[in-house]
Amino acid sequence: MTSGRLIAVVGASGVGKDSVLAGIHAAMPHLHLAQRVITRAPELGGEDYVAVSVPEFDTMAEKGAFAMHWRAHGLRYGVPIAVKKRLEDGEDCLANFSRKALAQANELFPHLLVLNITAQPETLARRLAERGRESESEIAKRLAEAEKPLPENLEVIHLSNDGPLEETIEHAVTLLQPVSV
Repeated sequence: MTSGRLIAVVGASGVGKDSVLAGIHAAMPHLHLAQRVITRAPELGGEDYVAVSVPEFDTMAEKGAFAMHWRAHGLRYGVPIAVKKRLEDGEDCLANFSRKALAQANELFPHLLVLNITAQPETLARRLAERGRESESEIAKRLAEAEKPLPENLEVIHLSNDGPLEETIEHAVTLLQPVSV
């Protein structure tokens, strides 16, 4: 049996990762949507995640609860170990990822596919301002981060999310169809 693909969804803050992920999962329910564990307060919204304290996260990591974990934006993120079993069983899995964690993921997962969601800087700035979680200086910092390139030697699909969300999701579903051999 061939192992499944880990589809790592990445993109700058404000690009719409959570909305696109939810739309892809609704259109392709056979894809397992991994629920990350994050050291972030539960009331902050966005993706559906398991909120834990830093000590809880550290204990989970020590006990092998994660297929992989990383730090970004002052937080800790973990992908549950159950994802590894699903991949081994041939199931494709979607996971919200950090670009900083892709090199590590590429070493750990034999069939890693990166879905890089993009948007124009003015779109990102507008969305970040609308969500109201960051100051102007934090927005400027996040926009600068958006320009950083992805690591090399990855299988990457680029997906623009500047237009209507429904069109972005439809395009994503087409791009993510398994390639017949």
